[in-house]
Amino acid sequence: MNHQELTDKDIKPPRRILRLREVERLTGYKSSSIYRMVKEGVFPRQRRIGPGAVGWDSREVDAWIEERLDGVA
Repeated sequence: MNHQELTDKDIKPPRRILRLREVERLTGYKSSSIYRMVKEGVFPRQRRIGPGAVGWDSREVDAWIEERLDGVA
């Protein structure tokens, strides 16, 4: 029987909608920097989730963070 060992990278966290305050907490950036980076195309774009409400795809934000930690940025 072939058993494969799972690593942390093999297990994806559930996909969620992140609101601005959580994106700030996860990245360490404040809203003005986040929106500037979105405008420059170097941070994931927010999505409209309702009237007057936006959110970020958690997997896109997680991937952005991983790239920085891995030194790709």
